[in-house]
Amino acid sequence: MFLSVATVLRESARKYPDRVAVVDSDTRLTYRELWARALRCAGALRASGVRPGDRVAVLLPNSADFLYAYYGALAAGATVVPVHGLLVADEVAYVLRHSGSVALISGGPLWPVAEDGARAAGVRAVRGVPTDGDPLPAPEPAAPDDTAVILYTSGTTGRPKGALLTHLNIVMNASVIAHDLVGLDIDDVVLGCLPLFHSYGQTCAMNATLRAGATLVLMPRFSGAGALELLAAEGVSVFMGVPTMYHALVEAAAKDGTTHRLTLRAAVSGGAALPVAVLERFEETFATQVLEGYGLTETSPVATFNQPELGRRPGTVGHPVWGVEIGVADAAVEDAVLLLPDGEVGEVVVRGHNIFAGYLDDPEATAAALVDGWFRTGDLGVRDEDGFLSIVDRKKDLVIRGGFNIYPREVEEVLVRHPAISEVAVIGVPDEARGEEVCAVVVLRADAGAVTEEDVIAWSRDRLGRHKYPRIVRFTETLPLGPTGKVLKRALTAASS
Repeated sequence: MFLSVATVLRESARKYPDRVAVVDSDTRLTYRELWARALRCAGALRASGVRPGDRVAVLLPNSADFLYAYYGALAAGATVVPVHGLLVADEVAYVLRHSGSVALISGGPLWPVAEDGARAAGVRAVRGVPTDGDPLPAPEPAAPDDTAVILYTSGTTGRPKGALLTHLNIVMNASVIAHDLVGLDIDDVVLGCLPLFHSYGQTCAMNATLRAGATLVLMPRFSGAGALELLAAEGVSVFMGVPTMYHALVEAAAKDGTTHRLTLRAAVSGGAALPVAVLERFEETFATQVLEGYGLTETSPVATFNQPELGRRPGTVGHPVWGVEIGVADAAVEDAVLLLPDGEVGEVVVRGHNIFAGYLDDPEATAAALVDGWFRTGDLGVRDEDGFLSIVDRKKDLVIRGGFNIYPREVEEVLVRHPAISEVAVIGVPDEARGEEVCAVVVLRADAGAVTEEDVIAWSRDRLGRHKYPRIVRFTETLPLGPTGKVLKRALTAASS
């Protein structure tokens, strides 16, 4: 049996050759053109010595070049290693060495760091996507359980781990997203503002869009105003983003006033918990429902979703997607999965076609993550009697104050409703008396006026339990964000230590 992620593009090129596949600034490529360029890249890679099973790294911004290189390498039978776009040269070199990549394709503003990283790793760097020579006549066959992509996870300690995603993992996840969850069709236009080197942008935006024969509008660098402009100019019908992007869009719309020109029919949120207050503001502003989902790199990435057929419940991440099971297990038991009844908080565990094949050359980490046939996510959650899953927090983000467990997300959901607060992140800081104290790092609205630490504490004291409300409030102009828009709580914690 054969199955390749390259089939996603090949089949849409066969069925919809003249439809626009991707918009990259002023460049508009049809499916026929995109597939032809991918096959030329595959032929050039093969001519340069790349063989099936080799690993080819890609360090490119959100551009058509990323698609040529990604599908070209897959068509050549190689495994793609997307490299994080914000790494420095030493970190790039680590990924290249650890993955055993034989080449690195890069270009544009990322070329200097790519060249330095490749030199340090002793790996051949290719400037620009190679397209000389004869195109490969057909993609190299692959088995469903062959590794298609190695994605490096941004761990909180130590070096990042290489998660092995198979062709089956990615094709199934893209198909489920396109057809079962979002209902994409050939008339849809999806905004590709999520980084394509990340699993959310790569599978949910890029692969799912091309699987459906829809159009992907690329955005190299996200801003609320820029996204709002593209939504209107390109007739975007589906937006996929992380919570900070939703917040930025709402803020931009409040200043712009052009939402009447939009054709948005669906919005998908993932990557982190979306505060209900932000969801409500977005839906009121853009007159469309936000469907929140949940997943990780190791789950390809989507594991659960607020599916219209099963009902939508804001504040939850819905039900497991087709072919996937979700459980809530005793977080204190690490060498076995002991499932808890509905209503109890525990560690979310997942099993199904979306579970990765393990971590590259790391049997210990793989054994710790894959237990009794389940993947242990490290996230704390609870499932209600109707089957809706709610993510409470990351195990590592849990604040233990005087012996009481405090979930930062619960506190954040309350604080973000404060009329003067624009954004907030809650962390634990060391405290001699109670072990940890609750600290709220707050970004105020532009029109907030004078707001003090005491004001925020007093307001939250009336709305949260005595053990939960923050005793420490710190003000900042911006929260530190990762490349996908997640708040980097470990950076806040380090700054507060």
